[in-house]
Amino acid sequence: MYKRRWLIVLLFSSYSLCNAFQWIQYGIINNIFMKFYNVNSFAIDWLSMVYMLTYIPFIFPVTWLLDKKGLRVIALVATAINCLGSWIKVASVGPSLFWVSMLGQFACSLAQVFILGMPSQIASVWFGSDEVSTACSIGVFGNQLGIAMGFLVPPILVPNVDDTQELAFNISIMFYITAGLATALFILVVFMFQERPALPPTQAQAHSAPPEEYSYSASIMRLLCNRPFMLLTVSYGLNVGCFYAVSTLLNRMIIEHYPGEELNAGRIGLTIVVAGMVGSLICGIWLDKTKTYKQTTLGVYLLTLVGMLVYAFTLSLGHLWVVFLTAGTLGFFMTGYLPLGFEFAVELTYPESEGTSSGLLNCSAQIFGIIFTICQGKVIDQWGTFAGNIFLCVFLLIGTVMTAFIKSDLRRQKANQLANTQAATQGNHAAQPEGGLTPPVILKEVKL
Repeated sequence: MYKRRWLIVLLFSSYSLCNAFQWIQYGIINNIFMKFYNVNSFAIDWLSMVYMLTYIPFIFPVTWLLDKKGLRVIALVATAINCLGSWIKVASVGPSLFWVSMLGQFACSLAQVFILGMPSQIASVWFGSDEVSTACSIGVFGNQLGIAMGFLVPPILVPNVDDTQELAFNISIMFYITAGLATALFILVVFMFQERPALPPTQAQAHSAPPEEYSYSASIMRLLCNRPFMLLTVSYGLNVGCFYAVSTLLNRMIIEHYPGEELNAGRIGLTIVVAGMVGSLICGIWLDKTKTYKQTTLGVYLLTLVGMLVYAFTLSLGHLWVVFLTAGTLGFFMTGYLPLGFEFAVELTYPESEGTSSGLLNCSAQIFGIIFTICQGKVIDQWGTFAGNIFLCVFLLIGTVMTAFIKSDLRRQKANQLANTQAATQGNHAAQPEGGLTPPVILKEVKL
């Protein structure tokens, strides 16, 4: 295998980070942008939810493009659109320019469609079977780190001040930094991102169908008829949708119980995601070692439910250190679940394209993310944060039960084992010494 594989996954993680940062940079200082643009909280929520809404109609053509054109084309388009959206937002710094900010955010959300489904595809194309789950975790790691930075940096760069001119200056600084980083990453992808290694890293990858023999519509139909995968798709959507809702509404929940703590709201979000990054890496390494996909996924899902219940009951106690602790525990399992879902899906759907299965998972997550964000926001407005968090717990319980009913059919592992066995058998035949004696053939009399 090639050392360049680590450069590819690192480069992908970097531009995924830049895009994910922009998803949450408005929501975590929701009250500040409400004041600056003179709009209500629901309008600011849509600056986050547009990421989810855009994904749903565009994922299918983008996945088709990934299967037909490959990783490099998708990486170039993703970084170019992300760069464009970043610069549009630079031009949105003005109290009457909310629509420009929404336009820039839409462009960034479109770039996200080209990003979210790639970790499992990059892992399969570039990494061996004993590294594939770890590589997928690193790919997801970049997205999580971007969300973490999105929680931490905006409250620092854009403090809550009353002077509109000072506020506009602070917002423009944040947007310029983001645009500069997005531009640099686009240039790096142009010169350094490679399609695939010269030789495939696994037997399963070597025997995968070439693009010209691949039918995207037939693959979609096979996936929709795959009952274990469809159960995973819905349960994955429920879990990640809850994460999207918690992330989008975190500022509102913290400010309600701890007024004036915008900075700590960002730090709590950072705690959730950093704990999840640790969980993702641990889960990825664990899967590479044990291959216990269903057991690990079910255990992490159940612990996510427990973490959400603890978070719901302790949020209003009045002690921020307790919120940091419970939020970190929730994040370890809830965010740590992301690469588990990707890798379990690839196992259940082999030899279908990793991009297609990941795309359907993410589409489910975006749908539930929009529903949960809107509904939890309404529940919080009517009955408070405790009721809103219990609302999410109900759906996490449903997802846990569904995960328990998924049949663990590890097709990719079986394919690798079969290919390795055949290769070993052929090797044994080839290893026989030339001119050596072969075992005698025993002939038996038979009746004609």
